[in-house]
Amino acid sequence: MSTAPLEAALLLAGILFMLGLVGLLVRRNIIFMLISVEIMLNAAGLAFIVAGTRWVQPDGQVMFIFILTMAAAEVAVGLALILQLYYQLKTLDSDAVNFMKG
Repeated sequence: MSTAPLEAALLLAGILFMLGLVGLLVRRNIIFMLISVEIMLNAAGLAFIVAGTRWVQPDGQVMFIFILTMAAAEVAVGLALILQLYYQLKTLDSDAVNFMKG
């Protein structure tokens, strides 16, 4: 069985993480921001799996299961908060949250 080179897989994980970070910083829509955080978590999970494969240890896969569990909980809480914000403000723009401070 042939595997991808370590450098290529880590480069892919780094690119995915940077795309998620740029999406998080550039977008104002809260749902797109949530998706960007998910992309960043998946990139970190990919890096753990690649490292575990490189050293022939199951630790990377175990960490990826923890990351998936945390991501599922984050999505559940995040979507509940987004629904409440939309119910109160009738918008998904993250700048609108600043008006709630008053």
